[in-house]
Amino acid sequence: MALVLNIETATTNCSVSLSKDGETLVLKEDNSLGYSHAETLHLFIDEVFKEANLEPSQIDAVAVSKGPGSYTGLRIGVSSAKGLCFALDKPLIALSTLESLAHQVKAESGFIVPMLDARRMEVYSAIYTAQFESHRGIEAEILTETSFKALLEQDKVYFVGNGVEKTKSLISHPNAVFVEGKLPSANEMSALAELKHKKSDTVDVAYFEPYYLKDFVALKKKS
Repeated sequence: MALVLNIETATTNCSVSLSKDGETLVLKEDNSLGYSHAETLHLFIDEVFKEANLEPSQIDAVAVSKGPGSYTGLRIGVSSAKGLCFALDKPLIALSTLESLAHQVKAESGFIVPMLDARRMEVYSAIYTAQFESHRGIEAEILTETSFKALLEQDKVYFVGNGVEKTKSLISHPNAVFVEGKLPSANEMSALAELKHKKSDTVDVAYFEPYYLKDFVALKKKS
């Protein structure tokens, strides 16, 4: 049982929660169209502690969403998490962004495909069973009309995340279920962080880096 600060910044959703024994006590998040992480992340961290009437020194660990996702967003979240761990002398827990996103879907059977928008028709995705067991690891893939065809022929497939809009435009299989308007959130991190804390499944604060999946590419401004 633990008190954990959870930080999620892999997408446009800047999200922070404070959880106890795997249950979210306080959640603060902002899904503005632009990335507001640099301005709001530390404000949200302060607010969750104030609302819970707790001090940062009372937490047992800091959990951070490790990616894949936005290069800048992940850098901000991980840097803040590591800074807190160093300052408070607390362990760091790294959670898969796609795994926590998958937990926003509740299904009795079938498969869950959390997916994050990448460039053009590309997404970062993974595949989980309805019981959240890994069926396929994280991949960067170009979507086509035949994407996930074999999976769709087996059972219902629940697509969730900001890659859903791309997927809807290509896939029309009757077993495809599109869960719209969902982004990774620190709310779902609470239970996952508790499980890792129980197993002392932590990462090295000094050497941990976000899981970008692909190298960062700086885009040139249009003249």
